[in-house]
Order: sequence, then structure tokens, then C-alpha cells
Amino acid sequence: MISINNLTKLYGDFSALDIESLNIEKGESFGLVGNNGAGKTTMFRSMLDLIQPTSGTATFKDVVTSNSEAWKNFTGSYLDERFLIDFLTAEEYFHFIGKLHSLSAQQVDEFVGQFEGFFHNEILGKSKYLRDFSKGNQKKIGIVAALIGEPEILILDEPFANLDPSTQIKLKALLKKLKEEREVTMLISSHDLNHVADVCERIVVLEHGKIVHDIKTNENTLKELETYFAG
Repeated sequence: MISINNLTKLYGDFSALDIESLNIEKGESFGLVGNNGAGKTTMFRSMLDLIQPTSGTATFKDVVTSNSEAWKNFTGSYLDERFLIDFLTAEEYFHFIGKLHSLSAQQVDEFVGQFEGFFHNEILGKSKYLRDFSKGNQKKIGIVAALIGEPEILILDEPFANLDPSTQIKLKALLKKLKEEREVTMLISSHDLNHVADVCERIVVLEHGKIVHDIKTNENTLKELETYFAG
């Protein structure tokens, strides 16, 4: 489903990313963890063709992301608030994303309406610009927008950050449902080891841009990760 080959990113003499090979299977829930500066966001941004890697490729369903835009038809992603258009309302933004997937406003409204509980009645119908929402509500908007079009691949960077405990629990349930019911291939980075161990069946640890551990999740994974990061 996803393959990375010799993907590197250099800033002068500094190596921010150096992944020789990584393969993620269809329907796999893949977690990415590491300390600040480990290269998690650089990896995602390189994969999504948001920055140009120094070398190498990321391939989604046989499509090299830097060579074609065809992968965007089956990929949803949200990394940070820069994905939002801050002078739009939530509804306007959802409709804009829907148009990219050839969906009508009615289809988008029906889809987004499923997430009213996730929104805690704080987003829809508020006539607020995206820039005026809290960081947590911006995150909710970005995550739901990434699901419009029912993508086969979902990439989320720190999805649990800035969310209140109730929404974190609902998000975990949502991600598990996507995997079980639609076999969505998910890539999730997080500093929260507990959440990523709960949601992901496979976890990769990055350090200085390199893969240092590749773990199949089991009942001991959280303890193993905590021991590793404790030094």
C-alpha cells in the first residue's frame, strides 16, 4: 500500500530524515513516535510532497507522490493548522474540501453531520472563521476534513494534541472503527505513547531521522516504549 525507499532530507550538513526502506500494508494502523526533532513531521511532509526530499521516494498504491497527484484522490491528511483556510467558516471549508472530491454541498453536510458528537456542538452553525476557533476545535475540523471523500490512506500528525479527554476517547474509537469497517491504512504520529499503543498495531520509533525500532503492538508494547524513552 505504502512504500518508502531511500527517503532522506538534509538541511546543510544536518540529516533530518534517513529512511532506507519502509513498507506499510493495506489496512495497517501504523504509529510513529519519537522525541522532538526525531523527524516525524519531516517524514510525513516528505511523503505528502509538501517538502522536497533530498533523495528517495514515497509511493502510495504504486503512485510516486512526487511524480503525480493521483494519490490525492484516495489519501486524507491533517498535519497542522496550516492545512486550514483561516478566513473560511467550518462549513465553507468542509464544502471546499468536498469539491476537491466532486461531492455536493448536501453530500458534505450529510457526511459532516455524523460528527456532531465529536464536535461537542461547538463547530457547526457557529458562523465563526477557522482562525477564531480554539486549537482543539481547529484540530477536530482538520481531522474530519481529512475524512471527507472516505480515503483509503489517512495520515495524521499529533491528532490527540490539544484535544480534551472526551474527544481523545472519541477519536480513538473513530480510528479503530475506520480500520475495522473500511480497512483504512492509517499513519499516526504522537507523543502520547498510551494512545498510539492503543490505536496502532505497529509502531516505529524514529531517532535523528532513522528508524531505531519497528514493533508489532502487544500487551507489553507500552512498557517497552516507556523503558526506551526513559533512557
